[in-house]
Amino acid sequence: MPGITRRHALTAAAAVAATASAAIVAAPAATAAGRRAPAAPDSFDEVYRGRRIQGGPASGGGHHHQHGGDYAVFVDGVRLHVMRNADGSWISVVSHYAPVATPRAAARAAVEELQGAPLLPFDAN
Repeated sequence: MPGITRRHALTAAAAVAATASAAIVAAPAATAAGRRAPAAPDSFDEVYRGRRIQGGPASGGGHHHQHGGDYAVFVDGVRLHVMRNADGSWISVVSHYAPVATPRAAARAAVEELQGAPLLPFDAN
């Protein structure tokens, strides 16, 4: 049985590397194909730290580009502009750099950030 040559060793190493990299490239595609759109968040209506916060499916309202997936959040009756990130987290115009898990959490974070100040309307167009 002849000994393994350098050429055979390099060829085998290249084949193993190519197979491994192909598996790594194919894995994200398979994962993306199996993903489902995140479920719509539950509606809520509560008083949080003395402020009424509400959230639920949006009713149109003429907003052409809804980042919140047709979901509306209000603080004391004023609409809080919320946006859903690609990873499923939520941010608001008030607490933009602190992503949270739900629109309710975004409303609560906004109330905390406002510290009693009124929420002013924000034209997102």
